[in-house]
Amino acid sequence: MNPATNHPVIDLLENQKTINQKGGTMRLGSYNCSIEDGSIVRRIYMKQLISERHRHRYEFNNEYLSRFKTAGMRFSGINPEAGLVEIIELDNHPFFIAVQFHPEYKSTVETPHPLFIAFVASCMKHVLNA
Repeated sequence: MNPATNHPVIDLLENQKTINQKGGTMRLGSYNCSIEDGSIVRRIYMKQLISERHRHRYEFNNEYLSRFKTAGMRFSGINPEAGLVEIIELDNHPFFIAVQFHPEYKSTVETPHPLFIAFVASCMKHVLNA
């Protein structure tokens, strides 16, 4: 547990807690993510399993899952191997999606990442309907 807080909602990955010399020890590379049916990201990706690139040491602390679900947060993407939260959403928001991975790593000018395309489309819809 992070000694700076009694509520580590975002915490170091378990395997990072004993590492003193951080160096090249981050969670790096591509990892699978299973996307929940009926979620916004499922409509965006149009598939149930994706693979996205990571570069971090932190995770959502699953001890808080039930409390956040009760408060209206949707955990729409989970790493099937480790049970780590990869994507969260709010259902009653025009476009609230947060991801643990780095979509910019797979985005180019000619082929933007699907999340970026969907975000811009949502912004345009919101502005045009305002």
